[in-house]
Amino acid sequence: MSWLAILPPLVAIIVVFWRKEVIGALLLAVFSSELLLSVSADQPFGYAFIGTLERIVSVFSSAGNTRILIFSLLVGALLAYIRESGGVAAMVEALLRRGFGKTKRSASLMTVFTGIFVFVESNLSVLTAGILSRGLFEKLGMSRARLAYLIDSTSAPICILILLNGWGAYVLGMLEQQQLPGSAVATLWATIPFNFYALVTLGLVFYTAISTKVHGPLAAVEALPQPAQDIPAHAPSNSKARYMLVPLLVMVIGMVAFMIGTGDGDITQGDGSKSVLYATALACLVAYVMLLLSRRNDHTELVHIGFKGMGELLPLVTIVLLSLALGSSLKELGTGVFLAGLVGDYLPLVFIAPMLFIAGALISFSTGTSWGTFAILIPIAAPLIIALDLPAPLMLAAVLGGGVFGDHCSPISDTTAVSSLASGCDLLEHVRTQLPYALVAGIATILLYLVAGMVML
Repeated sequence: MSWLAILPPLVAIIVVFWRKEVIGALLLAVFSSELLLSVSADQPFGYAFIGTLERIVSVFSSAGNTRILIFSLLVGALLAYIRESGGVAAMVEALLRRGFGKTKRSASLMTVFTGIFVFVESNLSVLTAGILSRGLFEKLGMSRARLAYLIDSTSAPICILILLNGWGAYVLGMLEQQQLPGSAVATLWATIPFNFYALVTLGLVFYTAISTKVHGPLAAVEALPQPAQDIPAHAPSNSKARYMLVPLLVMVIGMVAFMIGTGDGDITQGDGSKSVLYATALACLVAYVMLLLSRRNDHTELVHIGFKGMGELLPLVTIVLLSLALGSSLKELGTGVFLAGLVGDYLPLVFIAPMLFIAGALISFSTGTSWGTFAILIPIAAPLIIALDLPAPLMLAAVLGGGVFGDHCSPISDTTAVSSLASGCDLLEHVRTQLPYALVAGIATILLYLVAGMVML
């Protein structure tokens, strides 16, 4: 399929930035990908329309994808229950009384450390930190775009650095198939000091949190009046912080427990999609029961509140659905493999790590998935490492960092959508305001890989 394979993601990206409309852009991208597939199979033009519908339907054939979509809907119900209970306002007041989050700095640091603490799963990290901090950021006049940046740029870098989670297990499983010299576990842990993108990104996050300064488009958004969304003008008089805190704790503790349970006692082998769904559903149930026992709402009212909350997130859930469909279609089209081929076999050794990083970023940006990028590039990087006797930790870190970098920049990434969902920020606003920070980290990372290559090769 050669260069035509990059047309669908280009269509999505161009339409997103031109029309400021994500759902239509994703639909056009899926259609164009299916059109190329039907042309290559000598099928009539009309098959592209049918193929688009079937590609969207096929998302649900994956249990993991279906769990992600149900989880995204349940988040809407959970947020609605927490908001209805007045728990957000009560939690903000409780934190302020105890000296937490009184300033922009302390509120930002609390958000970042919450994301770091919940390193077991990236979606859970952004969800917990986002829900906990939304009301506090609103109280202090900070934008949802700032919150989205902090939680998104904390979660994936932390998950790819700490590795005691599904990310680590996934990458480890791939490394064990590559027959690299030495232990796969030791090699994976040795990537940590060379994962420059994750380290630089976290440095920028702490700079933003400690200095409270923002730059570029994020500064322009921050200067605007921030709309009130989570703190009602008249919170229920009998509201307590526990109406927010207890469901959140249930979700976090439940996630860890379910990761251990689905991993047969080993948290690194746990199933992330199952665990996050079970934990969120359990948190929803707890929030529902707490409201029911408070006699503030009856069962019928709570069902209505839950479905209303799900409805509020339906556009974002649709974006996640179409992102998954596009990723599946692009995989069949061979977009990732074509982009990986751009690395080439005749590069000077010093340029291999930077080019692996750039290739990973291109694949992740174009397909919207960092895990898919790992699946494509690790089998390509491993033979290079063996044949040219390259330092495996440096090369593998470049692949892992490139996948996270592209995911941070991509408007079609499901992780970007979940971060927007958790913070209550518009998706395109989040992409636009996070992009300059990601690009600064990406450029710094390329320079660091050049220096590391000069020293180590």
